[in-house]
This record gives sequence, structure tokens and C-alpha cells, in this order.
Amino acid sequence: MSNDVLSILVINPGSTSTKIAIYENDRAVTERNLHHPADQLRQYRSILEQLPLRRQAIAQALQSAGITTGSLAAVVGRGGLLYPMPGGTYRVDEAMVQDLTAGVQGTHASNLGGILASELAKEAGDKPAFIVDPVVVDELAPEARFSGIPTLPRTSIFHALNQKALARRAARELNKRYEEVNLVVAHLGGGITVGAHRRGQVVDVNDGLNGEGPFTPERSGGIAALKLVDLCFSGRHDHQTMRNMIKGRGGLTAYLGTNDGREIVKRISEGDEQAQ
Repeated sequence: MSNDVLSILVINPGSTSTKIAIYENDRAVTERNLHHPADQLRQYRSILEQLPLRRQAIAQALQSAGITTGSLAAVVGRGGLLYPMPGGTYRVDEAMVQDLTAGVQGTHASNLGGILASELAKEAGDKPAFIVDPVVVDELAPEARFSGIPTLPRTSIFHALNQKALARRAARELNKRYEEVNLVVAHLGGGITVGAHRRGQVVDVNDGLNGEGPFTPERSGGIAALKLVDLCFSGRHDHQTMRNMIKGRGGLTAYLGTNDGREIVKRISEGDEQAQ
């Protein structure tokens, strides 16, 4: 077996941050959390328009760490809204980049993961680019697809990358393989998803992208369905405004104008009763 050290850049774009790390084989040697303030992101009409901003932030972080793209063996990005697929590692190709750019299943910050990985891998000298456990990992049990409205089956869109990574870590701590354990895993971020992991597959999980599940820093979570229908047909809001209320400008953002828990804690310490 070769003893060569392989440097791998890992990119995880989230709704409010871009997390990056440099791994040498299986050891993280550099980690950065590049935070993007909400007022900065509001300048962009779409997630895709944020691509130059996030790429520049990554370039600056690598430069400050003294890392050149030419030293990389591969680049790995968080997988986005592609077509449903089992969990695993996938090679990024032009067809995938086109699907992520077109938003074949919708738009989300995770769509930038494969695109950024592809661009930076090419810059590194046509090195391979991958995605791992994209947000469209679909391993739902058949009964989990029933929603109560046959034309609106439940779908699997969740924080698969983080959930599966933490599930594997928990299994290791139990001295077992991921495929041997049953777990409930919660991801807490700009969106929140809670998954039932049964022997290596996520057999039930809330669709956090499209509003199913709990109230979050920027998503409304579950709303009484008939009240939401009435609001949609009230004539007071257009289609896009309603979508924004549910995803992006709902939750804590709707009440306090920010999705940043640190800012809210600061307001509380300064006596802000609404924040409290």
C-alpha cells in the first residue's frame, strides 16, 4: 500500500455559511467556517448568483492557510438537489453540474457544493471531484411515503451528509457498524431535519427543504394547513412571497430579522424583550 499523503479539499455550503476543510488522508489538518451574513446574501437574487462570493471566500481561506489548489489530490463537495439516489460517494461530471445549475429538483445552497468542487478540481489540474451523501438521498421505507394526500407523496430531502456522518460516528462509539444500529439523528442549522436510521438506511425523515418539520432559524416549519391555504388565497401575498415566508424568511428571521443565534443572544444580553 502506498504511504503517499493525499490532500483533499472538502466543501460544505450551507444556507448561512461555507465550511471547508483540508484532509491529509483521513485526518483534518485545516478547518474553516466561512460565515455569510444574511444582509450580504440578500444582495443576490438566487443561490446560484452566490457562487463567485463563496468561491472567493474559499480562495481567501486557502491562501491564508498557505494552501495552493495545485497541491490537492481531489475536491469533495456537499451534494445538492439532484434526482433521488441512495447514499454514497459520486463522481462529479458535466451532466451533474448541468443538473445542479438548472436546479432540476429546486434551488438550495447545497447545489453549489458539486459546482464548486468541479471548478476547484479543474483549477487544481483536472483533479477528480466528488459529492458525498447528497441532500436527495432517498432510502425511505414504502410506508413513509404516505402523506394523507395521494398526489403529494412525502419525499426525502434532508441533511444526509451530516446525518450519516454523525450516525457512523455514533456507531463507532458503540463499537458497531452503521449497518448494525438503529438511530434517530437530528441536524440543527438554518433548516432542521430529524431522521430515523435503520441499519444503514434513513427510512423516514422530514422534508426540511419544503417546510415539513420544526420551526427553524429561517423556516416556518409546520403550519396549520387550512390557515396556510387561506393566507395563500387572501390576495395579500404573491406566490414567491409565500414561498419566502416558509423557507428563507420564516422562523426566527420572520420574528427578529436574523437567523444568527449569536446575534439573538447578544440582543437578549442588551435587554431586547422580543429576542428574549
